[in-house]
Amino acid sequence: MKDFHVSRRNRIGEMMKDNSMLLLFAGQAPKKTADEAYKFTPNRNFYYMTGIDEEHVILAVKKQEGKITESLFIKRRDPVMVKWVGETISEEKAKEVSGVEDIRFLDTFEGFLNLAIAKEDLCRIYLDLEKDSYDSLDTRGVAFAKEILAKYPQVKVKNIYNEICSLRVIKSKEEVDKIRKAIEITGEGILNLMKHAKAGMKENEMEAYFDFTVKSRGGKDFAFTTICAGGHNATVLHYVANNQEVKENEMVLLDLGAQYEYYHGDISRTFPVSGKFTERQRIFYELVLKAHDEVLKMLRPGVPYSKINELVHEIYARELKVLGLIEKDEEVRKYYYHNTSHYLGLDTHDVGKRDVILEEGMVITVEPGLYIEEESIGIRLENDILITKDGCENLSKDIMITPDEVEEFLAKR
Repeated sequence: MKDFHVSRRNRIGEMMKDNSMLLLFAGQAPKKTADEAYKFTPNRNFYYMTGIDEEHVILAVKKQEGKITESLFIKRRDPVMVKWVGETISEEKAKEVSGVEDIRFLDTFEGFLNLAIAKEDLCRIYLDLEKDSYDSLDTRGVAFAKEILAKYPQVKVKNIYNEICSLRVIKSKEEVDKIRKAIEITGEGILNLMKHAKAGMKENEMEAYFDFTVKSRGGKDFAFTTICAGGHNATVLHYVANNQEVKENEMVLLDLGAQYEYYHGDISRTFPVSGKFTERQRIFYELVLKAHDEVLKMLRPGVPYSKINELVHEIYARELKVLGLIEKDEEVRKYYYHNTSHYLGLDTHDVGKRDVILEEGMVITVEPGLYIEEESIGIRLENDILITKDGCENLSKDIMITPDEVEEFLAKR
């Protein structure tokens, strides 16, 4: 992946103006309690540009008179801390992974920055200024912007977040291969969970079979908190308590994913814990599957992203009227209250603008659902899709999805 990271930095370097510097921060695990911290996960834009998976590291890309130079700032080796927490990344390893040749130490960063601004006429600094909402906590990039403007008011701070995100929308072959691996592990976990599921078990007991598979198959982490929802719980879109007993004749909705080298899988499946769908469950299940399959038929470069959700609404509006659940098109929102698709990659809900035309190399999800609260029926079917030159590829096609496949598998438990 080294060449990939180098190419991404080159693309960003082309966008930068002269006498400027890009700074990206790996971040730091926040404190959890006492002397315990949360598990570290790198800032995804930093990781995208470097491949480095370690706290505190800083990437600096400087552009002067059209020439680009790169530096990476890492921790100095501390022999005492090595005995407590292990080795930090070495200069050699940092070069090997990132492709950055100039490796420096963190305690030299402030001097490096001051020299660039005070002596080399650096007048513009690009930072990742991601901010989800007005009152969201400051990221390291946002906090640093405040620091730098207070110390060097002559410097202009520019947000590079959207430019990096636009690059991340189109996936390279290397990225798609990692997503495939995450999906493969996710699929094995789903099979293991379904194989052991039975009425009377609690949702978290079922979830444990998925967790074991992910960890034993080399998944670095979970893509997100697993949803394992039985019966009425499946009508709650982001139900994650996973602590209720699943009863006979109830369905279980799974929305889960493995993370492999920080790339995510995101799959939803729904199955009857008893092994057989009731007539009513199967009617709604087949409707969701129909919507899913019709979306896949339309996916290709040139299709507006918004058409995905519009098509599902059209199908539901027509079919739910026949079933007597609704009378007007707008009533679909009572039973289907989320969008059908999102980007997938280094984040489960990956970055990128939604008001776009589909392009080759995009990886998106297709996840129609129906939630009939009054009948305690919740169904979601989700696959991960690569937009190809002439259409699309279902990256998760090997994970069973038809009702007959599901019942046949469950019958063999």
